[in-house]
Amino acid sequence: MTVPTEDLRAVRTIYPELEAIGYDRAFSFEAKHDPFVPLAVAGEHTTRLELGTAIAIAFARTPMTLANTAWDLQTVTGGRFALGLGTQVRPHVVERFGMPWSQPAARMRELVLAIRAIWDCWEHGTPLDVRGEFYTHTRMIPAFDPGPNPFGRPPILTAGVGPRMTEVAGEVADGFLVHPLNTRRSLQELTVPAIARGAARAGRDPADVELVCVTIVVTGRDDEQYRRSYEAVRRQLAFYGSTPAYVPVLELEGYGDLHPELKALARDGRWDDMASLVDDDLVERVAVCGEPSAIAPAIRARLGGVSDRVSLVNNRAPDPEHFASVVRDLHTDAAEG
Repeated sequence: MTVPTEDLRAVRTIYPELEAIGYDRAFSFEAKHDPFVPLAVAGEHTTRLELGTAIAIAFARTPMTLANTAWDLQTVTGGRFALGLGTQVRPHVVERFGMPWSQPAARMRELVLAIRAIWDCWEHGTPLDVRGEFYTHTRMIPAFDPGPNPFGRPPILTAGVGPRMTEVAGEVADGFLVHPLNTRRSLQELTVPAIARGAARAGRDPADVELVCVTIVVTGRDDEQYRRSYEAVRRQLAFYGSTPAYVPVLELEGYGDLHPELKALARDGRWDDMASLVDDDLVERVAVCGEPSAIAPAIRARLGGVSDRVSLVNNRAPDPEHFASVVRDLHTDAAEG
């Protein structure tokens, strides 16, 4: 699941609660705060829970800084860390982080390979010789070499929406984080084939790429809580729909005309007006909606035969107990079948 980080001081309690509820993995995400700091703290307050970023903004950093941070968190958490990377969009990378932007799919591919080359250097003493189109790393001396990690390498998960970025995951990543704006049809017709193409290009088995389907859930313990959750998701989808990267999913589901309208409203700063353009049909194609007892079966129907893991989007409902019954039901179903 994706964990909110509005109050960093709450990390000491939220992650242990999630572990007690039965979650297998909890992700931080990069918004108002650094995504790595909460996981360092969470690692000291949990024992079983896997911890990852979904996502850290890759292009705001270099392969060396990412390699260092991931190596250290893998040690601090006792081998429970997963490095989840995404690109963000050009304006944020260039104007907010002051970093270069070009050819995002090719850059992501090279960045992942560069991180692995750095880890090879630390783990096996392989000379560091990364000379790519985007990144160059050729110097490593003992004073800056942490040596082999006692817990092995953390997995690298990449995120994306379009076919080229999805193919990159199939080619070089250990897993792929599917963006929350997805449907079963988009997974089957867009995501899975792109993973397979990338894997074929690298001579890999697509089954070696863990598919983590980030899934929006609308539920509640009463009508008011359900309504708030539903409307929050409507606003969330309006925001997503204003971004060009997500147009293929909208077009596949017959909502291709929605993007230009949402983009125009976003350009004018009319954020409150955007949600009214997202109808119930689209909400229920993208999100899994229903009473708590109906969610686990609906998730299995949605993702069965497609996804290896489901990550429940919880950033609009920060109470760790919000999906507790869903998690228990999913574990029960898995044990029984």
